[in-house]
Amino acid sequence: MQMALVRGRATTTVRHESLAAAKLLICQPLGIDGQADGDPVLVVDQLGAGSGDRVILTSDGKGVQELLNNNKTPVRWWTLGIVDD
Repeated sequence: MQMALVRGRATTTVRHESLAAAKLLICQPLGIDGQADGDPVLVVDQLGAGSGDRVILTSDGKGVQELLNNNKTPVRWWTLGIVDD
């Protein structure tokens, strides 16, 4: 799991079939000190997170396959939770 800050939404013109109805976010991973840690990542969101939200990400491959109902999805990261303030 990884804490991250939602920077915005991603819009695409062409998508893998497993992402046909998926909402995509651009998230900045955060280090333990709350500062940016590494490059932003593309994330599938099913929880309704928005720009400025802190989220918990996971890269659980089996979980995202079940979420998207597709065994061949190229997705790595997805939202597991939204952090309450």
